Amino acid sequence: MSFTVITDTSGNLPKVMADEYGLTVIPFYYHIGDQALCCEAIENFDSDAYYRLLKEGTKVTTSQITPQQYAEYFRPELEKGNDVIFVSMSSGISGSCDAARVAGRMLAEDYPERKIGAVDTKGAALGEGFVALEAARLRDQGLSFDEAMEKLENYSLRMCNIFTVDDLLYLRRGGRLSNASAFLGTLLNIKPLLKGDENGHITAFAKLRGRKKAIDGLVQRYEALVVRPEEQTIGIVQAACREDAAKLAEMIRNGPCPPKEILEVDYEPVTCAHVGPGTLALFFLGGEDVRTAMDHAGEKDSLRRRAVEAVKDAAGAAFGKVSQSKPVEAAKEAAEAVYEKVSQSKPVEAAKEAAEAAYEKVSQSKAVGAAKEAAEAAYEKVAQSKAMEKVKSYLGKDKENKE
Repeated sequence: MSFTVITDTSGNLPKVMADEYGLTVIPFYYHIGDQALCCEAIENFDSDAYYRLLKEGTKVTTSQITPQQYAEYFRPELEKGNDVIFVSMSSGISGSCDAARVAGRMLAEDYPERKIGAVDTKGAALGEGFVALEAARLRDQGLSFDEAMEKLENYSLRMCNIFTVDDLLYLRRGGRLSNASAFLGTLLNIKPLLKGDENGHITAFAKLRGRKKAIDGLVQRYEALVVRPEEQTIGIVQAACREDAAKLAEMIRNGPCPPKEILEVDYEPVTCAHVGPGTLALFFLGGEDVRTAMDHAGEKDSLRRRAVEAVKDAAGAAFGKVSQSKPVEAAKEAAEAVYEKVSQSKPVEAAKEAAEAAYEKVSQSKAVGAAKEAAEAAYEKVAQSKAMEKVKSYLGKDKENKE
């Protein structure tokens, strides 16, 4: 083992998963009155009771791990001859990363031959936990300390942290929201979309009317920005809103970009104390610009993807149906299905025109080959449209850029 991976409980990973990946997890503490508590395993945490306390107005405070405490966790690994990579929550909302780096400098005098590094994930919850899992995978692949640190910095920037809350009071009270004054629409049922930006600060970048639209907004950003969803596990974290979390997961699974797997967990107590009940968060891997592209991605991008997915599905059905049948009527029916399906998905005009072209070309011809040509024409017309840049990327025309 070239290095040991250490993280903390704010990464929101189930203990069984952390153990499976060989992670050392430092427990964070929270305080209710004079009682100091910690949650070492979210599987054993009574989240419902805790969220209920918060809703009733119980004040919960949290405390930061000191450099000396971090050193106590790092030292045994250094004694074994291992380097240490600590995966931390965002320095934009916590001092834990800086404290861990101080601990590393303290220990460097006693272990000059060893390397100690702290990865600032610029995220929290599974936005931190997923980076810790990636660190373990890199370790198991045999990468060196330096190679892993470089890859993890990039991986962290590509990790999308996006969420919505019921009440901004928690974030404002803790000073963790940089632009709270722009979102004071509680009485109007305004629900913000928030993100971890490129510096790891929490910023509100969209305001939507009602919870349903906020959930739709999460789905739309995912569909517009996710990269290779079929290869990745995405995360959903909730606090006192299990039905909303289930709905979000269902929408993503049934959408055009279903992931390999969805990990659904409850917020652990320390992070939840700062975001509050009703928080619903989504974590996934995007491109290198995902944290800035979030501001501009949304409904149009989602509709474009859905429209082209409809064209692709219908064109495939047309080809299958025509190739198995001699009558041209089958081709006409399939082309009509293309038009009908696309016209109901509110796509951009390019997709509608492509479907219409398919219908016209097939209906005027007796040859089965016309169906194939029409499908190709639809593909080309959509792919060449300036209004469909996201479509082109999704169809594979911009595959290199996505990679």
